[in-house]
Amino acid sequence: MTQKKSLISKFTSGWKKIGPGLVTGASDDDPSGIATYSQAGAAFGLSTLWTAIIAFPLMAAIQQMCARIGLVTSQGLTGTLKKHYPRPILYLMLLFSFPAIIMNIGADIAGMGAVGNLLFPTIEANYFSVVFTIILLGLIIYLPYQKIASVLKYLCIVMLVYFIVPFLYKQDFGAIIKATFVPTIKFDKNFISIIVGILGTTISPYLFFWQASVEVEEMKNRKHIIVNKKIIHEINQDVDFGMTVSGFVMYFIILTTGTVLYNGGIHQIDTVEQAAMALKPIAGNLAYLLFAIGVIGTGLIAIPVLSGSISYIFSETFGWEQGLDKKFHEAKGFYVIIAISLILGLSMNYIGISPIQSLIYTAILYGLTAPVLIAIILHISNNEKIMGTNVNGKLANFLGFSALVIMSVAAIALIYFQLSEE
Repeated sequence: MTQKKSLISKFTSGWKKIGPGLVTGASDDDPSGIATYSQAGAAFGLSTLWTAIIAFPLMAAIQQMCARIGLVTSQGLTGTLKKHYPRPILYLMLLFSFPAIIMNIGADIAGMGAVGNLLFPTIEANYFSVVFTIILLGLIIYLPYQKIASVLKYLCIVMLVYFIVPFLYKQDFGAIIKATFVPTIKFDKNFISIIVGILGTTISPYLFFWQASVEVEEMKNRKHIIVNKKIIHEINQDVDFGMTVSGFVMYFIILTTGTVLYNGGIHQIDTVEQAAMALKPIAGNLAYLLFAIGVIGTGLIAIPVLSGSISYIFSETFGWEQGLDKKFHEAKGFYVIIAISLILGLSMNYIGISPIQSLIYTAILYGLTAPVLIAIILHISNNEKIMGTNVNGKLANFLGFSALVIMSVAAIALIYFQLSEE
């Protein structure tokens, strides 16, 4: 009994130490990511599995830079840009970030509504979308930051469903190992589009802003914390843990759809619920239900992160009071932006944009805009006037510049194929 109590105590202690890295990683696998990974698996089988191996160190390195910027400067990315760089760079960042984040919120709300309708067919998807939006808005406005962080962290447990689904179906492990470690590249528009989409939804710009700003929030709740190598090491471990979870979820979704759907002759996913429905006759009811529940759970994690990111951007740009730890009357502008972003996202349901197309277009838009933001983050992270002795090391720069080059090449290739077909 004592040993059992000791294990529970250790787990509880370890769980409490998990910081924003887990939530950041989990929100990376939102309905937008799920749709993109599902379409990748359905259309190309296991051919894109290797992207999970490539993406993990790149996204971890960028998120670590963002976390360090927040820790050292006690400001988010937007505040740092505003203080140390010309205004045109700040406005360029806003221009590149705002449309994609709003579209992402709208697509995630629509995706959650569609899957809600799948689970309860008598209730229309639009009703679910409205209910989810109201619930999220209420939680974000009325719960203090620590409660929000706790709720989001427990919601991350939903991500475990994606580790179960592939094993409900017979797998060819030889083919899986080969696809994982031997990259397949096809020089056509559709394949390059999905690669850009995968990179865009894993190395997502909104996460850059969230990671930096939420580290500032975390520091406010710790008293007498001095930023040193030990603290930075702990933050890096936290980020790595979150990105590892994110990478595994990405891998298992591609694995699931790349075997179950692709081998079942289903190569096109037009709606988020189709990805779940398609599993039902081939892999059984349990796989379909777990996949559907996962979509809703990840949406509940990601939308507060998305709306919070855009609110941090605007609040830091215009010098408003900000922070999820503040009450509504203390930071009205901050919460009004969150409300507007959710309402704008919800309104996308009524203008005739297909949820799956919005999700994939969002991922591609991220893939096209992320190189600009990565270049800015690299510059800040290597600027001694801002970061002091906490500038990037050689490995961080290698991974950061690799991310910049890979995403730039993929984006240029996509633009080339797009123009060559017109």
